[in-house]
Amino acid sequence: MKTFQDLQEGLNDPNIFKAFFLAGGPGSGKSYVVRKTTGGTGLKIVNSDDAFEKLLKDAGLSLKMPPEEEKPRDIQRKRAKELTKKRQANYVEGRIGLIIDGTGKDYDKIAKQSIQLRQLGYDTHMIFVNTSLDTALERNAARERSVPESIAIKSWKTVQSNIGKFSQHFRQNFIVVDNNDATEDVMTPVFKQIQGLLKKKVKSPLAKQWVMQQMKDRGITKAPKGF
Repeated sequence: MKTFQDLQEGLNDPNIFKAFFLAGGPGSGKSYVVRKTTGGTGLKIVNSDDAFEKLLKDAGLSLKMPPEEEKPRDIQRKRAKELTKKRQANYVEGRIGLIIDGTGKDYDKIAKQSIQLRQLGYDTHMIFVNTSLDTALERNAARERSVPESIAIKSWKTVQSNIGKFSQHFRQNFIVVDNNDATEDVMTPVFKQIQGLLKKKVKSPLAKQWVMQQMKDRGITKAPKGF
């Protein structure tokens, strides 16, 4: 169910019908990349990790993921995913522009979500944050909330194995960010590329039908930007 704020945003959202999937394993630097490349765009971020971290702290559990806390930690992880799923559903119901933050380990899940969003009229994209294994492990070890090295290695390998499939699925909307050396020279062109994608007119007939119906229902005569 949409919130009052979502109802107000909907047609007024400058990023209406734009969805970006974010992929990258532990230590890839996704949070930094998303700030540098989408900051100020107004895209809503859907990230279960943020909710998970807060729930862990509230429950008095360690962010270092010790094995003896696995059971209570899994309970909080499930809660975080449920909360995030509801938030994403609210955004999607209002066709609001969003960033879906994830690791990229599960290609089938992301492809399914992407197809579902396209069936609603969304343009879907992916920002793939790429690093070497050594860089990922170094950054993961330095994080407040880190994962065991063996899990980080396994995650990195799985994410890397999906890059070809993601490229095929998202095609011209697939953006790879080399984040081994996170400089402005790397981030500025990506920021400009994303700005260009956000400014592109929405072409889906399904999106146009939804917008026209919303305008009719609300007595609005001026179409939103991009239509």
